[in-house]
Amino acid sequence: MTDIDGALLVDKASDWTSHDVVAKIRNHFRIKKVGHCGTLDPSATGLLILVLGKGTKLSERLMGQDKFYEGVIRLGEATDSYDADGEITSTNLVPPMNLDSLNEEAKAFIGDTMQTPPMVSAVKVDGVPLYKLARKGKTVERKPRLVHIYRFKFSEYTEPEAYFKLACTKGTYVRSIAHELGESLGCGAHLKSLRRTRSGKFDVSEAHTIDSILKMDPAEFASQTIPFTKLVQQS
Repeated sequence: MTDIDGALLVDKASDWTSHDVVAKIRNHFRIKKVGHCGTLDPSATGLLILVLGKGTKLSERLMGQDKFYEGVIRLGEATDSYDADGEITSTNLVPPMNLDSLNEEAKAFIGDTMQTPPMVSAVKVDGVPLYKLARKGKTVERKPRLVHIYRFKFSEYTEPEAYFKLACTKGTYVRSIAHELGESLGCGAHLKSLRRTRSGKFDVSEAHTIDSILKMDPAEFASQTIPFTKLVQQS
């Protein structure tokens, strides 16, 4: 098909990598240039912005926009990846608490903070992704990054699972926040599930599932993309 310049909002399913989504759309519709703006972990779901053609020139600007999430943190179990995909490293009893006490703990995360990327991540050290080193059982020093948490609030708690919403700057590892929360509570914790609901001005309610996209003919696909001129205004 003729190359399209703009963006497509995808509601990523669990078990798809962000790279998988890009490759599938590129190959299925035979588009030369396709990229994405902000990696989602394979188990995470929600908004993934794909940039097409000239839209790839705006990827850095779009990637830099603030992110909004909702998810579940499981208390009492810590994992090596800080999420449900990792191996359990410790199991502890969860101390007595309620929604109010959880939200009191969450306040400590609001604002600027220096966050160290987890070993199981795509961050590169000397050109090698950390997750590849982690698979070999290696742990290396990682440079902390400045991130900002605008909002971190729990809406429901049924031991041992706590449901939350979070707003943050780009590059924030939500699973690291889950891990740090577990450490502060003294029982360990990991991110059980995560969904990106918004990025900048774009909302997941406007996104399409992979299955629905693959059923589109070229004309319908083109009609569902955000034109480059409009994308410039929203980036």
